[in-house]
Amino acid sequence: MPTPPMIDGRILQPPRDSSAVDVAPPRVYDDRLRAVIASEARLRSLYSGASWAEGPVWWERERMLVFSDVVGRRTLGWREDGSVIAIIDPSAFANGNAVDADGRLVHAEQGRRAISRTDETGTRLLVDAFDGTPLNSPNDLVIDSTGAVWFTDPTYGITDPREGYPAESALGHQSVYRWREGHPLERMIDLDAPNGLGFSPDETTLYIAESNPNGLPRVVACRWDGETLGAPRTFVTVDAGIPDGLAVDRRGWLWISSDAGVVIVDDTGARMGVIPTPHVVSNLAFDSGQRRLFLTGDADLWMLELR
Repeated sequence: MPTPPMIDGRILQPPRDSSAVDVAPPRVYDDRLRAVIASEARLRSLYSGASWAEGPVWWERERMLVFSDVVGRRTLGWREDGSVIAIIDPSAFANGNAVDADGRLVHAEQGRRAISRTDETGTRLLVDAFDGTPLNSPNDLVIDSTGAVWFTDPTYGITDPREGYPAESALGHQSVYRWREGHPLERMIDLDAPNGLGFSPDETTLYIAESNPNGLPRVVACRWDGETLGAPRTFVTVDAGIPDGLAVDRRGWLWISSDAGVVIVDDTGARMGVIPTPHVVSNLAFDSGQRRLFLTGDADLWMLELR
């Protein structure tokens, strides 16, 4: 499909082959994971020119991995020939990205403190306030099967001048929200530095990373019945640092970013393995067939081929 006109299109990296990363191979503790990660699988480097890489999502329509350079204020795209292009430059300190059912990109913007959507006509704001009060700095988001946009709203973009514009929180709380076209923004739950999030395959459980290093860095699980979000329960903690972004695969396993790399657990929270990385991982995403895992962190975009 031809590239839609809203893409900036400037080439930041010409086509090239990926290169192996000098890091230990994945550690597998569960035989079920051996069917997914081959013993010879190795992390590959796709790009290393970001200031702080975040928010990866596979854009099937364009056969492209979209990710954010939050500090560099750009939304980028890695193509399968190895090239990297600018999609939006400058961005409003965009962090998390998602793709809706119509193939449009949806962004969590820390600069405008908003959720926005990009299509062929450009990028427009969807929501930037709760009950008339400005949001903190939307960080990550996921779109459910009904088209509702769920997003986290910690304070990173208003407390770190590299990632947004310094300000005091007007809300006084950090929350997870649900936005539906034509409906008021819904405040679903308050948490301590809510960050990455994702649904179980049947959408009966919402997983959310709490990323406060001064509290209990953990991933919580909340039951969702289509109307009410249940109370959070600790689902898992990571091996080092804090959980940031996470991805849920079709089996219901969680792949969670951390200082130790990617921690993989099953749908009960049992440890299955770890994918070591050279430094902290910020977020991760699968392609549409879940045959490739893409990881972001610091300046880098990496990839691991799966079975």
